[in-house]
Amino acid sequence: MNRSQGKWLAVGAAIAIALPGAAAAQESPQTYLERIEAIDDAGPRLDAVIAIAPEIASEAPASAPLAGRAVLVKDNIETRDMATTAGSLALKDNMTGRDAPLVARLRKAGAVILGKTNLSEWANFRGDRSSSGWSGVGGQTRNPHAIDRSPCGSSAGSGAAVAAGLAWAAVGTETNGSITCPASVNGVVGFKPTVGLVSRTYVVPISATQDTAGPMTANVHDAALLLTAMAGSDPADAATAEADRHAVDFTKGLAEATLKGVRIGVLRKQAGKLPGVLALFDRAVADMKRAGAEIVEIDYEPDETMWRDENTLLLYEFREGIDAYLADLPGVPPARDLAGLIAFDNAHADEELRWYGQETFEEAFAATDTEAYRKALENAQRLAGPEGIDRLMTANRVDVLVAPTTGPAWPIDLVNGDHFMRVGAGSLAAISGYPHLSVPMGQVERLPVGLSFMAGKWQDAKVLRIGAAYERARTAPLSPPSFQDWHQ
Repeated sequence: MNRSQGKWLAVGAAIAIALPGAAAAQESPQTYLERIEAIDDAGPRLDAVIAIAPEIASEAPASAPLAGRAVLVKDNIETRDMATTAGSLALKDNMTGRDAPLVARLRKAGAVILGKTNLSEWANFRGDRSSSGWSGVGGQTRNPHAIDRSPCGSSAGSGAAVAAGLAWAAVGTETNGSITCPASVNGVVGFKPTVGLVSRTYVVPISATQDTAGPMTANVHDAALLLTAMAGSDPADAATAEADRHAVDFTKGLAEATLKGVRIGVLRKQAGKLPGVLALFDRAVADMKRAGAEIVEIDYEPDETMWRDENTLLLYEFREGIDAYLADLPGVPPARDLAGLIAFDNAHADEELRWYGQETFEEAFAATDTEAYRKALENAQRLAGPEGIDRLMTANRVDVLVAPTTGPAWPIDLVNGDHFMRVGAGSLAAISGYPHLSVPMGQVERLPVGLSFMAGKWQDAKVLRIGAAYERARTAPLSPPSFQDWHQ
């Protein structure tokens, strides 16, 4: 081992990151910057952080709820002091001078916006065979638990950064799985709130129906604390009209939360077939039962047309949303609409299209059938919401639905792309716009796996309370990141 390797391994060993469920240390922004330099820019080269803020300071008094806490923000969310690139070279100079309302709320609450995190380019909505966590601007993010394994995406950098102790917390965004999957495989907590609880203004869009930002943290309490600061109505985002009514102090009641008498709906058929994941899931269910929960086994198989129609609605909404976003950008960006982005990628194919193409962009450009979109939207949302989560909860009289979030991290493969396992039921929450919490439930061969908690619209506080109670009841051991290849 050479001196540089020894340096970053020593830094990694000294990380004061709390394992999920414990109280996370609040360290100085400067400490996090030193850690980023040692293990993100050098050492194992996680490439989780894509940019550092030019000034690191809090604008709020010491009494503010997030006073001095360092937060990283996914690089599809605008901040006034850094470019917002969505990982694409087309936006590498996109200095808008604007804070997204959710960022403004974080600053008002005392958070220090430390920098931006890498992501799957365009939040993984560009083409086939992509590798989660790769972007033209930021390169390939690595999983701190096994640096040759995927961090999942698209909030890859946010999940990896929290796992590696590069910030107190991070903000991710999700359309379908982009917070919860990286939370699961990086061994952190990720919460996708009800769509409409957090503003999407000045966030690079995919879907007006499904997009939301959410917290990624070391434990459920910190996710609730960050969400409390982020949530609220925004006149520029019609989906948030009811947010102020539901934007409570989400930390309230977490410490006293119990599983006694809570009816847990177990989606056994959505657990997959990998023996290690099944064993962890059985242990998690046993932990909840031991803590007083009533376990209800639910026999559920999704209607496959839900995913077909989700794809139709995402293509249509992306074309409309990205055209509007680009048209509104200040300055002189190299593209003002989706057609311009396609042309830019073709002109910069060596840098942007080396590993995979832009088939999704091209399909979205052609997705102009409004009637087909409306039918797809109605069917997908009906199957995920009223006939999905709502029906399952009502018919079985349960408080929450649980399943493994996803499988363990797969090897990074830029040539062939991701190797997803069909594990979990998170699409129900994503398509319906309902809350979805992923909490670490253990590890399979040193690779983290999360447990999903889902419930109905605006039931965010309940989901967080049940997740916090499970976090305390969990018996499976959790290990800190190794910052090494998996096979070592």
